[in-house]
Amino acid sequence: MISKSVKNTIEFGKAFAKTLKGGEVVLLDGQLGAGKTHFAKGVAMGLNITDTVTSPTFTLHNIFEGGKFTLNHFDFYRIDSEEEALNLGLSEYFGEEKSVCLIEWWQNVKGLLPRSVKKVSIKIIDLNKREIIISDENIDN
Repeated sequence: MISKSVKNTIEFGKAFAKTLKGGEVVLLDGQLGAGKTHFAKGVAMGLNITDTVTSPTFTLHNIFEGGKFTLNHFDFYRIDSEEEALNLGLSEYFGEEKSVCLIEWWQNVKGLLPRSVKKVSIKIIDLNKREIIISDENIDN
């Protein structure tokens, strides 16, 4: 899919949310500024969550409730090791049946992820355009 605006990226996230059944771990891939948080905002809207979604860069984990599922939004950019995430108890949320996990900078906790995940790759084409690819993946831990 090609997104031509922030609004477009949010709409793609909303449509993607409609395909979720609960328990999914979704990896958000893309460089800084690619639109991962905008996509996450759309997912929240698609799950009927009314809270304002912001990047969890400094909090590591934001929980949004009140929708179809609880949305756990992680940003592991500042995590130095899998052990650190384990000690904080963050991996306990992965795969909960009544929730969906969106994970930014997932590579920093790769060994803690379930084998079967969904991956959303967002690539910057230019100032406004993004290529968004959604796939089912198997992670080799």
